[in-house]
Amino acid sequence: MKLPSRRPSPARLAPLGVACLLSAVLLGACGGGDGEAGSDALAADCTVEAQKTWLAGYMDEWYFWNRLAPRPDAAAFGSVADFFTALRYAGTDPAFPADRWSGSQSTESYERFFGEGQTLGYGVAVAGVEVTGLPDRPLYVRYVEPLSPAAAAGVRRGDEVLALNGRSAASLIAANDFASLTASAAGEVLTLQLRAVDGQQRTVAVTAAVHALTPLPQDGLVTSAGGRRLGYVFVKDMLGQAGAPLQAAFTRLRGAGAEAVVLDLRYNGGGLVSVGATVASYVAGSRGAGQVYARLQYNERRAASNNSSFGFETPGQAIQAPRVYVLTGPRTCSASEQVINGLRGLGIDVVTIGDSTCGKPVGSLPAARCGTTYSVVNFESVNARGEGRYFDGFAASCQVDEDFRQALGSASEPLLAAAMQHADDGGCAGLANGQAQVLAAPGSRARQPALVIEGDTPGGMLGR
Repeated sequence: MKLPSRRPSPARLAPLGVACLLSAVLLGACGGGDGEAGSDALAADCTVEAQKTWLAGYMDEWYFWNRLAPRPDAAAFGSVADFFTALRYAGTDPAFPADRWSGSQSTESYERFFGEGQTLGYGVAVAGVEVTGLPDRPLYVRYVEPLSPAAAAGVRRGDEVLALNGRSAASLIAANDFASLTASAAGEVLTLQLRAVDGQQRTVAVTAAVHALTPLPQDGLVTSAGGRRLGYVFVKDMLGQAGAPLQAAFTRLRGAGAEAVVLDLRYNGGGLVSVGATVASYVAGSRGAGQVYARLQYNERRAASNNSSFGFETPGQAIQAPRVYVLTGPRTCSASEQVINGLRGLGIDVVTIGDSTCGKPVGSLPAARCGTTYSVVNFESVNARGEGRYFDGFAASCQVDEDFRQALGSASEPLLAAAMQHADDGGCAGLANGQAQVLAAPGSRARQPALVIEGDTPGGMLGR
């Protein structure tokens, strides 16, 4: 797949930009370090003007939409952040929506997350997307990181949020504002007023801290009403730390006689392409031998990299079945969507259950400069059949509403229950607004809820 033919603009890559770009992206040494991003150990000119010059050159050379992006005058912007915003592609071509994914963060937080598998925060996420524009609806805790301060304080999935830091849930929903769930420094305190499933109310104070993430929080064997044994695997983050737990989980499930797999990716915002390939390989089995999982396509300046691809592995613990179930939602994004696309590229029947995915078939090779790591869209991803550009996301084959009061992995949890029924009779048990849902054609579009920040850790799709 190629970018639409456009007349390229003249390159404006300064010599400093060339040297720093190549070291940052290829050697991870624009200031040292050992990943794409690196750190700032080497002396770099970190004046605002120098950073803007470097950023303009980087975008011109490596940005996926470099031929479609604006070329603003750097002098018109007083900050690097404002200039970065102005450089992003605005959606002028019908083939591509506007770039809503390129962003930046401190190199410290980037390396903590993708390198160490840790994050700074409270560890609690709410179901804000589901109640967008509906302030009269209850706001539930949908997920709590197992090793987080929130978990230690007793916050649980299914708790109804009555207020955050004294602000009512109705006010938060009306403003679509959940910023209080994101901590900027360790030691900050989040006060939650909660109502438990049993109706008891309590106030909980949670202190932000750096804590380890749990990429694979849960796995287990469930048996359908018809006696089908399904291996349930909840993968939260595509991080390197998921490797050993994945192997252990599939070893257990295969030993227990699992006949098929349910991958729960509903809250998986992405991560490393290589880890997604590993996840997919555990259900592809021998069908993936020697096959392409994902091929990354770059802009015309970086076309020499277009032959790079990620292949399926052939783990001995794979559970190979004619069909795989993937539990999805609006937070299923980027590298987790790539799992669906990669498996379908092999012709495997992937039944998605829940809601539409976020629609992010593009990813990054992050680069660092002066303490900031830029995760700019560098490539698009296609599967073995050349299929990609699913900017509208993948619609659910079987649309099912979540019940946040039900435990993940429980046979009574609606998405998992629907997968179990489908395994028995091919039917869809989903209910929305009181109406049974029919199987949707794969790739068709269901609703696309608003995107809000609800306390989740970042994800993305990183080309490594």
